[in-house]
Amino acid sequence: MALLFLRDMSLSFGAAPLFNKASLQIEANERVCLVGRNGEGKSTLLKVIEGAIQADSGSRIVQDGVTIAKLQQEVPHDMVGSVFHVISEGLGNAGKLIEEFHDISIQMEQSFSDELMARFTQVQQEIEEQNGWELQQKVDTIISKLELQADAEFSNLSGGMKRRVLLAKALVQEPDILLLDEPTNHLDIPSIQWLEGFLKNVRCSLVFITHDRAFLQALATRIIELDRGKLANWQCDYHTYLERKEAALESEAKQNALFDKKLAQEEIWIRQGIKARRTRNEGRVRALEKLRLEHKARRTQQGKANLQLNRAEKSGKQVVELENVSFAWPEKTIIQDFSGVIIRGDKVGIIGENGCGKSTLIGLLLGKQAPTSGTITLGTNLDIAYFDQHRAQLDENKPVAESVIEESDYVEINGQRKHIIGYLADFLFSPERARQPVKSLSGGERNRLLLARVFAKPSNLLILDEPTNDLDVETLELLEELLMNYKGTVLIVSHDRAFLNNVCTSSIVFDAPGEVNEYVGGYDDWLRQRPAKYANIRSAARLESSNSKTTTAGVKAEKAPNTEKAQTTAAKPEAKKATKKAVKLSYKDQREYDALPELLETIESELEALNEQIAQPDFYQQGEEKVQATLKELNDKESELETAFERWEILETMVMGEA
Repeated sequence: MALLFLRDMSLSFGAAPLFNKASLQIEANERVCLVGRNGEGKSTLLKVIEGAIQADSGSRIVQDGVTIAKLQQEVPHDMVGSVFHVISEGLGNAGKLIEEFHDISIQMEQSFSDELMARFTQVQQEIEEQNGWELQQKVDTIISKLELQADAEFSNLSGGMKRRVLLAKALVQEPDILLLDEPTNHLDIPSIQWLEGFLKNVRCSLVFITHDRAFLQALATRIIELDRGKLANWQCDYHTYLERKEAALESEAKQNALFDKKLAQEEIWIRQGIKARRTRNEGRVRALEKLRLEHKARRTQQGKANLQLNRAEKSGKQVVELENVSFAWPEKTIIQDFSGVIIRGDKVGIIGENGCGKSTLIGLLLGKQAPTSGTITLGTNLDIAYFDQHRAQLDENKPVAESVIEESDYVEINGQRKHIIGYLADFLFSPERARQPVKSLSGGERNRLLLARVFAKPSNLLILDEPTNDLDVETLELLEELLMNYKGTVLIVSHDRAFLNNVCTSSIVFDAPGEVNEYVGGYDDWLRQRPAKYANIRSAARLESSNSKTTTAGVKAEKAPNTEKAQTTAAKPEAKKATKKAVKLSYKDQREYDALPELLETIESELEALNEQIAQPDFYQQGEEKVQATLKELNDKESELETAFERWEILETMVMGEA
């Protein structure tokens, strides 16, 4: 039986319904991706599944006992508190009690008082009444599994870690269905890969929306397409869906052509005069009326963007030369002794984790910052157009049409003069939308507007900082084609692996703090070429992170077998510390402990190779037996890695106790 079933759901916010008599069912432990163009209603459908929005008609049936949780699309700017606090919020009132118990435990370790002891006892009793110890164990487990620090301040975390905490908040509810709306937005590649691997092993059904094609291909076991108000089910991976969808669109075009031909013939017949209205032809007249209604009700696909770049005259052959360039902030080295040359026509991807210095490198290339040492020489005859991921170039209160070009109603693109409304239509803005203020636009529309603004400027050097966020797949593919055919030079900062693979001829990569290197090709080419020492940096960082993890302080959810024991433990924290005995590792354990870091690196390298194999376009075209065997091997390796990390942490704890 399905966990959730939508039957004949219809919902409209305007003239055309977002979905019309749509049906959908979600089975246990499947990973479903909702796909469709921007504005089709995917996020709204996700809210209907969640129960946050009620459809105009139709029924939503949820199996008894099924829990639905959602990872929110945007990280709240005003969310504060510890990681433990944010995650506990997912448990409602019981979570508040557990959080208070956690806080009191910490306070009692620092300074004991009768008032604290009294409140501690009261909270403990309330937790026992609500079976709260089991819930605290869930919080502790999810904090450990997602490699979080319980007492870290949420507002001080990076964007990727904030997403991880919000995921923990959703998972602690142990949902049967987990909803995710654009979970990879603003995450760097390591964070996306971590999320990808984690979600593959989550024991619940996933329903998600993403425009990250590599993420989609790696995760989805079924595709649900929302197209012109209708839901279509594709029981396959993403690459197979694309092939089948293309064939379906070709078939639809042929059927529409035959339909239109028949309608045109009948319209000619009806205009022949009175003989068409004789009694014996009334059936044909009624059939024509039906054809007219069908034609009127037909919804054509949303048009494709017609992206054009306004090209300037050629730049000099050498666009940028960097010689022994170094740059450092007072507290951090960004680039150390990097040299490289960018030639006219190069498409260069800039790859690295969030905070590594990609935007700083862009600032150096644009001359906004001077290097600490070394020289940066810009070529001749450069006309630079810059796409800013923060969209600072857009005035929220200006109309869309005035945001493209100032003090003119016309834009000249490669010698052709266009009215601004017609130019914006190429970027899928209707005349009505073009006259609305920028603040009314969605994320995808703002990105298209910024592309329209950047492309209107004559350029021979494009610098694009995260241009792919919020763009639908069709627009992404058009942007890729445009950039590949662009005669000028392109520098791209992006975390979209498929985009980097398809566009880039070379990559500048922040392989390690301060260490920047240049490689031929895109993202996958970098993975094949990078030295082993950089491939292992992530493993070492993970070991260090595990070593520095903080545990929930004070009395933990040892399910507090009785109040007296808990009181004794809390009231004498110093005694607890004093009685902690050092454990000396046996010879066998010591050898295992010494060998584990190398074993972890080996397993992660094997996992990386398996993931690359699965990401290949033809992977699912192999025999079913081989596909399943590879997927099983991947699952086994992930379990082996998790077991090894757990064993490493146990031995590390013993060693720390020994110290």
